[in-house]
Amino acid sequence: MDKDTAQTLYRFFTEVGIIYQLNRAMVEARLPGTMTATHFGLLGHLSRRPEGETPIQLAVAFQVPKTSMTHMLAVLEKRGLVMIGANPKDGRSKIVRITPDGGAFHQGKLEDLMPEMARVLELTGGDVYADVLPKLEEIREVLDRARDEA
Repeated sequence: MDKDTAQTLYRFFTEVGIIYQLNRAMVEARLPGTMTATHFGLLGHLSRRPEGETPIQLAVAFQVPKTSMTHMLAVLEKRGLVMIGANPKDGRSKIVRITPDGGAFHQGKLEDLMPEMARVLELTGGDVYADVLPKLEEIREVLDRARDEA
């Protein structure tokens, strides 16, 4: 890889990282107490999976150690936002599902974010997101495959 390409790649991932940090701060400013953007992301993930997932599946999806995931799930369960029960397909594991309160909480916080998102959209124009999204998905898929092959 030549120097210019390496610099472009570095700049790209730096920008993506900064965007992530800014978005995380925007989300966390609207969450109660010690709840984090990762907790919120877990609720969003589970809201798209009504059948639930095991803690191991969630740890892999969020690329965190199982112990970290167990702690995050305990925080959400204590707040009544998820329920952790026996896995009917495997008695040795647990299954995590979002509760109705968790779904309502997640939806409410998404609605709380809408004014800020609308402001960002107004400042940047909507086409940029639709234009860049397919390329970002392609990059994510490549990175996912590379991780799985490692």
